Amino acid sequence: MSILKKSSTVRFLAQTIFLLLCSAMTVWASGPKDPSPHGTNIFAPASTPAKSIADLSVLVLVITGIIFVVVFVLLVYSVVKFRGRAKDAGREPAQVYGSTQIELAWTIIPILIVVVLFLATARVIHAIQDAPEPAGAVQVTVIGHQYWWEFRYPKLGIVTANELHIPVSDPGHPTPTFLQLLSADTDHSFWVPELAGKTDLIPNHPNRMWMDPQRTGIFLGQCAQYCGTQHAKMLLRVSVDGPQDFAVWVRAQQGPAVEDAGAIAGRRVFESNACMNCHAVAGTAADGRFGPDLTHLMSRVTIAAGAAKNTHDNLRLWIQDPSAIKPGSLMPAMKLSDTDLDAVVSYMETLR
Repeated sequence: MSILKKSSTVRFLAQTIFLLLCSAMTVWASGPKDPSPHGTNIFAPASTPAKSIADLSVLVLVITGIIFVVVFVLLVYSVVKFRGRAKDAGREPAQVYGSTQIELAWTIIPILIVVVLFLATARVIHAIQDAPEPAGAVQVTVIGHQYWWEFRYPKLGIVTANELHIPVSDPGHPTPTFLQLLSADTDHSFWVPELAGKTDLIPNHPNRMWMDPQRTGIFLGQCAQYCGTQHAKMLLRVSVDGPQDFAVWVRAQQGPAVEDAGAIAGRRVFESNACMNCHAVAGTAADGRFGPDLTHLMSRVTIAAGAAKNTHDNLRLWIQDPSAIKPGSLMPAMKLSDTDLDAVVSYMETLR
């Protein structure tokens, strides 16, 4: 009876392992057909670096899975085959003092496995890190702050925050995006799983990465390095746009802030308080560098580095009491009166 129970358990575990491996490979092979703003699936790559990493991950998973199954089966076989029996009571098991063939096997085979994994990993690292930057590549400087992302397009004269826009890269006309990664304070880590691997932003040590997304859509990312209280809410969105949509976005971002005579009162409140010391608004006296550039604030879907949707109520609450949305945020509560607060919110809503 005990033997039957053990054999059924072994079968169950083997079937479970097999199903897990098959599920992982199926997800990797299929991937989502339509871009979705939800999820961060490393097995659904949408760019060359991410696909290289996903392929390597599957290779490692398969090899280590086979090793696990072989070791597990041998272990179960040994436990069942050589278990103690009543007739063996008081008898010492047969002693085996070594086998040259077995010792060579368990030495050479692991070495070969390690060599294969090393070569495969080195190949992927070289292909990603040493990729040449073509003349038509989009250049973006990413600066990590506590706790938000700053994006600068040096060739395009654009400064924005938290929501990165890049063009889709048609295989016929590749348009990769190369990112220079900097940090303004502590260690951060830029990670958009479906587009590229995780790369750290280290003070005084520029890093770089690149991506060439092959389908449009919204791809979600996150700071993957603990950087302080609000590390978990240091989110980011990468909008992969078609060529025409990206060109329209660039033209809109290159323009100055919209002048709205109806929001002049809010602009005066904004410029007469500490807001302008931290934030910049193109075409105005506000030229701060500690907080996000607000020139085209309302073109963004979210505020507070993805912690809340960019709605009237959330924007008002964010200005009134940032800790209500993001405890530990370095943005201070401005203690404005209700009249001044409403005026500033109205002004912010004109910045498109």
